[in-house]
Amino acid sequence: METLTVQRVIAAPIADVFDWCATTTNYTRSPFVLKARLARPGAGAPYGVGAVRQHTWLIGWFRERITVYNPPYDFDYAVDRSFPAARHELGRMTFTEVPEGTLVTWTTRFQLPLPFIGAPLTRAFAKPVIGHVFGKILDAADTALTAAPASRT
Repeated sequence: METLTVQRVIAAPIADVFDWCATTTNYTRSPFVLKARLARPGAGAPYGVGAVRQHTWLIGWFRERITVYNPPYDFDYAVDRSFPAARHELGRMTFTEVPEGTLVTWTTRFQLPLPFIGAPLTRAFAKPVIGHVFGKILDAADTALTAAPASRT
């Protein structure tokens, strides 16, 4: 299994950053996410525990289930199904107040389930590509949350 962590400071309040990142439809503001939707609402909040999110990226399709929801500090998710298929142990986003705004830490543990070549392929190809996509999603969050109020959508 490979662990991937992407961090970004976004100059916005923690609650705003958490809400943006928990709301999967925002991910389509990244050029790598083609479609994103809430397939099933969670308990107590649309993106709360039990919520099912579906994403279509340029690199694949993912169905995620929210397993921990602790606004505005963190949420965890499990990838229940994906194409291409992948083993997935952890998906977590944490949010920490810092003087510059909110530090977002996005961590995932995964591996492509291919005999003999899965680990090297995960490390050499999938990890940098997924890291790039995570970074572009966080760039979109930064743009959306730090734009002048008149230009926010």
